[in-house]
Amino acid sequence: MTTAEQTSAQLQQPKLPEKSRWTAVSAVALGTFLLVTAEQLPIGLLTSVGSALSVSEGTAGLMVTVPSIVAALAAPLVPMLVGPMDRRLLLLGLMALMTVSNLATALAPNFAVLVGSRVLVGIAIGGFWAVASGLAVRLVVPADVPRATAVIFGGVGAANVFGVPLGTLVGDFTGWRIAFAVLSALALGTLIALLAVLPGLAASQVIRPKLLMDQFRNSGVRIGIIATVLIVFGHFAAYTFVSPVLQKLSGIDERYVGPLLFGFGVAGMIGNFAAGAALSRQVYRSVLITSAALAMAMPLFLLLGQTAVGGAVLLVVWGLAYGGASVGLQTWMIKSAPQAVEAASALWVAMFNLSIGLGALAGGVLVDTLTVRSVLWLGGTCALLAALAIWTARTNNALR
Repeated sequence: MTTAEQTSAQLQQPKLPEKSRWTAVSAVALGTFLLVTAEQLPIGLLTSVGSALSVSEGTAGLMVTVPSIVAALAAPLVPMLVGPMDRRLLLLGLMALMTVSNLATALAPNFAVLVGSRVLVGIAIGGFWAVASGLAVRLVVPADVPRATAVIFGGVGAANVFGVPLGTLVGDFTGWRIAFAVLSALALGTLIALLAVLPGLAASQVIRPKLLMDQFRNSGVRIGIIATVLIVFGHFAAYTFVSPVLQKLSGIDERYVGPLLFGFGVAGMIGNFAAGAALSRQVYRSVLITSAALAMAMPLFLLLGQTAVGGAVLLVVWGLAYGGASVGLQTWMIKSAPQAVEAASALWVAMFNLSIGLGALAGGVLVDTLTVRSVLWLGGTCALLAALAIWTARTNNALR
């Protein structure tokens, strides 16, 4: 950050001792952990939900699709609609909504009510993430922003590694309704934690449609959005079908896929925090390396991943690279728009969530019409295009 940008960020920060700042960051990370767990938990429970409510597994998949699309819409809309509301109150309200919506899912008498409850989950995800993703700059000193951003996004990796598998396990043993009831209780616990440690956060800017559109005039923001869409779209087009990739290409037995995906998640968490450390020194180079690594890891499955060992190694490399993508791209947005962090973050979250849904959809079409190999080519090509887009920002001093 420039001296002027550092001064602006410091003026927006609440006066808190160092320990309290990091406690607040940790509470926000707990919130992101819960949001991602809530968004992805139905993936492991589709069969039981479909059976209980008499719908097909394909129809039950709306439990994942609906909140992703709603979150993409809510990310820019929620900050606009609440205007100058204190962001602490906004985050508390959204976590309360998460508590109620998951309880409604657990008690849903039919699938229509359940989908309605997932709409509320999507609103909570989009609104909370839009504010939380850029909150590090409000809670810690400028030098610690990349590390604090990595902690907040560590909640995403932790959800994939621990939240979703454990939630699925609870659902398998006690029933899917109990799993969502437990999620509601955890949301309530997170709400209490945020209430206890999060300081008042006056809105730094009132988000208006014009302010959102103005972000596209910023070349750094434009490149960040383009890179995000390409990386997330390509990743989810391929990763959604990583199980058949491991089984059909690498010859890995189905019973080992779960442990390997756990390893992918652990690698992602390592990549997240490694990127956080690197980003404090060099944003441009870190994001470029992450994109280039993704561009190589996915297509290399076709060449080096045709053995169990090769497939497992490449999966870990893929996890390490993608683990650094979210924190890297969010830090890129913060650096590119230091005077409009919330507006730029709202756009970024919207594009991120939309790309998840569209990527998975495109991957499904390719797998059905071509082969599972095609999604690896698509993922690698998208990452390569993202790296090329990032390379064009090499002269941007704010990102170096």
